[in-house]
Amino acid sequence: MTFLWYIPNTVEPGHRGDDAVAGYGTLEHSVDLARAAEEHGWAGALIGTGWGRPDTLTVATAIAARTSTFRPLAAIRPGYWQPAHFASAAATLDHLSGGRLLVNIVSGRDNLTAYGDAETGSARRYARTREFMHLVRRLWTEQDVTFTGEHYRVSGSTVVPRPVGGGPRLYFGGASPAAEEVAAAEADVQLFWGEPLEGIAGRIDRLRRLSAARELPPLEFGLRVTTLIRDTSAEAWRDAEARVATMGGRRDDRLLDRHGPAVGQQRLLDLATRGDVLDTCLYTAPGRHGGGGAGTTWLVGTADEVAHALRRYRELGVTHFVLSDTPYRRETARVGDALIPRLTGLDQGREAVEQVPHT
Repeated sequence: MTFLWYIPNTVEPGHRGDDAVAGYGTLEHSVDLARAAEEHGWAGALIGTGWGRPDTLTVATAIAARTSTFRPLAAIRPGYWQPAHFASAAATLDHLSGGRLLVNIVSGRDNLTAYGDAETGSARRYARTREFMHLVRRLWTEQDVTFTGEHYRVSGSTVVPRPVGGGPRLYFGGASPAAEEVAAAEADVQLFWGEPLEGIAGRIDRLRRLSAARELPPLEFGLRVTTLIRDTSAEAWRDAEARVATMGGRRDDRLLDRHGPAVGQQRLLDLATRGDVLDTCLYTAPGRHGGGGAGTTWLVGTADEVAHALRRYRELGVTHFVLSDTPYRRETARVGDALIPRLTGLDQGREAVEQVPHT
């Protein structure tokens, strides 16, 4: 299993309730979070992307230079990069860091006109993303590449330096049929938001069928979700409900656009109609009060309870976990120390916990 954390890539403090203010948005602050991740069992962390934020690959490069094992999962958008430019930049970072780079391909809409991207249609964006991923992988693994597609073309293109081991792994998210076709064809890891087990099981079955004939290694699966852990279940739920009460319906508009939520985000928002708590400890109320993305649903409880919930996702085939909670600095240590040993079998002395759904 791979365990990744999250590093906020914004210049304004207060992301999802984070309490860090001094030094926020500086390299020192981001490196401190990355080093804390190294020290507390995380393989690395997701670094988000979006126009109006610092450039993600630049941030990932700076952090990699100041850490030794930390693996940045750098989110990037095909509409922001040309494939050959990205393949070269990513290969350079991967080479310089000794093969530590991971890449999260984001196909959702952004402030497109701010950086000159005119591709607004969903079907064409996903077709472009598929072509982008295919061409980038060829540029990492072949020399003198010539390619003519619907969206991109290169002639006699060779990336120097070469990335390590065939190039960074490509993570990808998206719940629409078009997105799943892209994942099945070109991704290494399909990321899911925090949906109930039944929904994840159905999507894994469908993606395995879609990807059965591909030439790449089998598609792997990951979960991106908020984890709120406390010493007792009562304390965890008290803190979760208190946090939701302060949200006041504020929504992070960067996660949405004028066309409404993406398919995956809408799936999360719809969960609240089924109840505030699903499975054993999946809390849906945050989405009704302004939570977005990984903040729409939370896994809430003691370390044993949340580990049990994550273990059930593992039984479905999920092997990559991208977790987070705020304040980021404190929770990097708390969640890493509490969850990772339980999920990797290092905490041999723990007692089995009977799982009772929260009411």
